[in-house]
Amino acid sequence: MPTDRETALTLLPMTELLRRTPLVEEFFTSLGLALPAGATSPADYFASLESELLEDLGLERQGLTDRFLAFMELVKNLKAATDGSRIESITILGGYDKSGQPEGFELTVRPGEVICIVGPTGSGKSRFLADIEWMAQGDTPTGRSILINGKLTDPGRRFSIEHKLVAQLSQNMNFVMDLTVEEFVAMHAESRMAEDVASVTRTVIELANSLAGEQFTGQTPVTALSGGQSRALMIADTSCLSTSPIVLIDEIENAGIDRKRAVHTLVDKRKIVLMATHDPILAMMGDRRLVFKNGGIGSIIETSAAERANLALFEEMDAKLGAVRNALRNGERIEG
Repeated sequence: MPTDRETALTLLPMTELLRRTPLVEEFFTSLGLALPAGATSPADYFASLESELLEDLGLERQGLTDRFLAFMELVKNLKAATDGSRIESITILGGYDKSGQPEGFELTVRPGEVICIVGPTGSGKSRFLADIEWMAQGDTPTGRSILINGKLTDPGRRFSIEHKLVAQLSQNMNFVMDLTVEEFVAMHAESRMAEDVASVTRTVIELANSLAGEQFTGQTPVTALSGGQSRALMIADTSCLSTSPIVLIDEIENAGIDRKRAVHTLVDKRKIVLMATHDPILAMMGDRRLVFKNGGIGSIIETSAAERANLALFEEMDAKLGAVRNALRNGERIEG
């Protein structure tokens, strides 16, 4: 049975509902129904619908109110995920390395910061990212704990599927859906209740193409995207549509994209970015870097002014190497 508050919601004039929640229009259009007239309430509108129309649309009058209330609850929850419970910081409390030695550190990261994770293969970088994705509370092999705004995460939020705190971009991203790029992005935009799905979809595709080494269109099947194009699309999608405030990236330098711009894209959206990398340019871009040894964090290094100065030199060298790579791809000789 609907609550008093829910009953009151169905009795509001459509003009008032549209003022409060513009996305309410999507409920009617998605079912093939005309938008009720301005002063008409959803309850009166549902009662006025002809039985023949409902039969043609495959709808049941009795269930319309329940579907409408479920839709409005979904919109409310999505808004709460975006606007409420903002994450001001995450704090990582050290655990133990593979030898059982305590890491002995406490690290707090805030929106807009980039933390780079460096170390040899097998040193524990991926396990660290997994601890954050899991929102560890001393219950993983490393014994680390992750605090949100200085507090342990409650189980409801920690294990929420709808409102994940963490988006992870892994090294290998493969699509299995039989959709075009445009259909894929639009589907995500609709699930996020975007007010202008078409505009958001265009923005995501344009941003992805600015990151990708090779262009693609909205009509390209997602299964036909290269590894670099797939990564570019997911970074753009995460930046524009994901409500997850924390982004974990595993070795973006192997993705064949404009990695520097990709990181700035996420930072500009006030994401907390933690990135495992072997790339000196990305490492110098970070605010701090965590150096891993033997499954634990051996040291935390804050990027210095001298290292920032070296970044310009590294970028110049990288641009020259990039030009050589492009020449090779274009069949040119490397003789100069």
